[in-house]
Amino acid sequence: MAHDGYRIVFLGPPGAGKGTQASLLAKKYGIKKISTGDILREAVRNGTELGRKAKRYMDAGELVPDGIIIGLIEEQIAGHESFILDGFPRTLVQAKALDELLNKQGKPLTHVIFVSVPDEEIVRRLTARRVCPKCGAVYNLVYNPPKSDEICDVCGTPLIQRSDDREDVIRNRLRVFKESTAPLVDYYRKRGIYHEVNGVGSVEEVLKRIEEALSG
Repeated sequence: MAHDGYRIVFLGPPGAGKGTQASLLAKKYGIKKISTGDILREAVRNGTELGRKAKRYMDAGELVPDGIIIGLIEEQIAGHESFILDGFPRTLVQAKALDELLNKQGKPLTHVIFVSVPDEEIVRRLTARRVCPKCGAVYNLVYNPPKSDEICDVCGTPLIQRSDDREDVIRNRLRVFKESTAPLVDYYRKRGIYHEVNGVGSVEEVLKRIEEALSG
């Protein structure tokens, strides 16, 4: 299959690195990456009709309804034969709505890539994240630590741990993720387009595994 025929969904727990991998793959193959978080923010910024609707929910701290998200994705994929979806679908209802939209356009999904990382590794990665409260620089004590002990390289401010990077919060996020994603995994597995890829290793190693899954 040519690269211009790839229509891929990336799934994986928080901290699995799926956003990084999706971006690398999109750049390497020259195909569009659609991240629901990005398109929501862009639609709100541009003041589109769907953006205005979405903003009302976002301002109230509520989840944006599936219908609005599907509408935004429909706008994004118009005219594109290939794309990578990162962060969508999250539920079975969304997966079925997405299939309906893509089938209507004659562009069904070709691959679903699940970047799999053990819980303990996710906890290790995310609890090691530190941010600078002053300039916003982000560090990881495991992967890219600051030069001196928990002090920002950029502005010298003591780094902090965000409240959602605490172990108990991360374990709860993982539990919620598994509950909502398990039906999705079954759904895509039955369709024969599901591929689980080991997400532990260097960025290059994981990307190589993803490319092998795509060409397999």
